[in-house]
Amino acid sequence: MEYSVLIIEDDFRVADINRQFIEQTEGFAVAAICHNAADSLTFLESTSDLPDLVLLDAYIPDVNGLELLWEIRRRYRSMDIVMLTAAKEVETIQEALRGGVFDYLIKPIESARVSQMLQRFQQERRMLQEYSELDQAQLDQALMRSQVAPITDERLPKGIDPLTLSRINEGLKEFTQPQTASSLAQHTGVSRSTARRYLEFLVTQGAVKAELDYGEVGRPERKYRCL
Repeated sequence: MEYSVLIIEDDFRVADINRQFIEQTEGFAVAAICHNAADSLTFLESTSDLPDLVLLDAYIPDVNGLELLWEIRRRYRSMDIVMLTAAKEVETIQEALRGGVFDYLIKPIESARVSQMLQRFQQERRMLQEYSELDQAQLDQALMRSQVAPITDERLPKGIDPLTLSRINEGLKEFTQPQTASSLAQHTGVSRSTARRYLEFLVTQGAVKAELDYGEVGRPERKYRCL
């Protein structure tokens, strides 16, 4: 499934950077880029397919971004909103949280942090779409908001790219059975050695478990599954 994203950002350069972040992440596409509140509301009123996610700046020329947040919330309750802004004031952050934002990212934004947010968005949407009811354990797994540590490029060792890491991680989550590095490489379109290297890194981070499958004949295969 592909999720559509509306970018609301008055700075054309920043808007294009955000677009690149989105388009580099598998499973997401940019529905539109708007540079003010009027154009944003016009787009939402005219489109037949509302976006799944809105990236909203707190500083836009024709209205306060928080006012637009509440207006979008009032009119379109099915969309998730992420504040992506230079606003660091606690009062602004608190109001955004009260407005039910999915996440709050402070500029300058790191690609790994955007990737983390998009990954969590996919995970929550899939969980909530898969079940008609959730128990507490399933809900905690879907939300995971208090359990996810911030990811920055500095935390990743040399040779581990955050976007490729997210691609491997998300690809493995699409399987219910453990996968070999070869099968995941074919699924995600990377080389076997790349898939193996990223999978082993995820094992060290406690996100993936490796196990040996002895099968019936031949050497045992090393397989991976998400925890």
